[in-house]
Amino acid sequence: MKNKRRVLRTFMLILLITISMTTIALGSDGTEIKNVDRYGVLTLLPPLIAIILAFITKNVIVSLFIGLISGAFLISLVDSTVINAIFITITEIVQRMINALADPWNAGIVLQVLVIGGIIALVAKMGGAKAIAEALAKKAKGPISAQIITWILGLLVFFDDYANSLIVGPIMRPVTDKMKISREKLAFIIDATAAPISGIAIISTWVGYELTLIKDAFAAIGQEVDGFSVFLQTIPYRFYNILILCFIVYTILMKREFGSMYKAEVRARTTGKVLSNGNIESTEEHAELEPKANVKLSIWNAIIPIGVLIVGAVIGFYLNGKSIVMSGDDTAAIDIIRNSPMSLRSIQTCFGKADASIVLFQSALLASIVAIVMAASKKIFTVGEAIETWIEGMKPLIITAVILVLAWALTGVIKDLGTGDYLVSILSDKIPAFILPSIIFILGAIISFATGTAYGTMGILMPLAIPLAFSVGSGSMNLVIISASAVLTGAVFGDHCSPISDTTILSSTGAGCNHIEHVRTQMPYALSVAAISILAGYIPAALGISIWIVLPVSILLVGATVYIVGKPIPKAKDM
Repeated sequence: MKNKRRVLRTFMLILLITISMTTIALGSDGTEIKNVDRYGVLTLLPPLIAIILAFITKNVIVSLFIGLISGAFLISLVDSTVINAIFITITEIVQRMINALADPWNAGIVLQVLVIGGIIALVAKMGGAKAIAEALAKKAKGPISAQIITWILGLLVFFDDYANSLIVGPIMRPVTDKMKISREKLAFIIDATAAPISGIAIISTWVGYELTLIKDAFAAIGQEVDGFSVFLQTIPYRFYNILILCFIVYTILMKREFGSMYKAEVRARTTGKVLSNGNIESTEEHAELEPKANVKLSIWNAIIPIGVLIVGAVIGFYLNGKSIVMSGDDTAAIDIIRNSPMSLRSIQTCFGKADASIVLFQSALLASIVAIVMAASKKIFTVGEAIETWIEGMKPLIITAVILVLAWALTGVIKDLGTGDYLVSILSDKIPAFILPSIIFILGAIISFATGTAYGTMGILMPLAIPLAFSVGSGSMNLVIISASAVLTGAVFGDHCSPISDTTILSSTGAGCNHIEHVRTQMPYALSVAAISILAGYIPAALGISIWIVLPVSILLVGATVYIVGKPIPKAKDM
């Protein structure tokens, strides 16, 4: 502990000296220039500080806050002296956090997280969660089937990564605990079936944004394309998304793990400790989630509220998206919905335009009302007691909300500093055609990891990647398609690894796993799959080898990696 504190103090001292010396020199330049030109490599400091401190201190809130301070300080220095900047930084931080919450999307996500927490509490107290767990436990005869069921549930909640993280974890946690599966592995399965499946699903909250980026980037090179057709063409080249889903199945069926995850699984199977030692935050037993005394367990007490949440979200995405399209000026989209309102294309268009934060909050609120009515009608609670239970269920997720607000504020600082632009500027010159998709994938991963946002990374890179690929490949549409997929999947990979990513945070929350332990155990797996995505995926695909050869070979290579590198997990003594 003393060594860690000494390292932290030394790191911070060097950092403060570096910032002070460098920014004083920069501050003397009175010209109006962009932050990326002014600070250069220092634009990387806020995300690096947040990430490094997260691993050193294992305290995400403190790490994010210090990263936010450093970024706000750099921004404050643009038009101020060092001394004045220190005072301005305080105001800057407060304003950033207020702006983060003032954003309708962010506010909707926070409300959605809290309300789903209330639903989980009601379902648990009504005995629904325990009934589901017991029913699934009968199907889950051991660790393999328990993990496969978790994986399948993750695929079924394909329409939104946030909903995936918050629904699958609480349902499967009692089952995986019983089967002595570590919370770290549960968090990994949840996280690896959240953004990866939502990113390639043809109906999801992601697809509209992806289509818009693709269409706009093609317009920049004078190409009018059907964004949905291009989107479909990129799916086979989404190597990381596809391979990470396969990777999960390989580790489950082969019963092999490696890296930090191996230690976590050995600990869980041999000692029964599904949580790491000293994990104070996550080792709480959450007695408030135990069923009310003498309540009759029924799976319908879970299936109906959660079913309303899911079905309500699906219907809500369609109706909300349809309303947005019909009130807009996209005549092509309007014609599609008018001519065939229930066609796959219309549904996809509506889902793509829908405001996910509003829809999920609305569906969660509707599910909450249904759960309260059920609890009262079955005389499990009075209406007042049900509402009180619902509110109590929100309390454990307040920490998650704080983390999200800090992460969003830090993301805003990083954007204003020009961190993404700086990374692009130093890595995008003189790239050979066959290596271009790999470079784009790596660049997307770095930006997404540093910023904690896949959406932001896609927005930064797509307008650059498609024109660059079109130019480097002398108009080759195949290279353009592969490069576009590299943007989309590279952003998912970086977001998947990043400790400041909201989906990573929510996956930890859903699994009841310490956040840093989740990031630490997941990292070797994500990096391994990313390496295969590049070496066996993007490089041969860019060299012209058929995707129907490249993709199967990549999938087989993932299995070979798990078998060769992984170590067998010992069987639990009582199983």
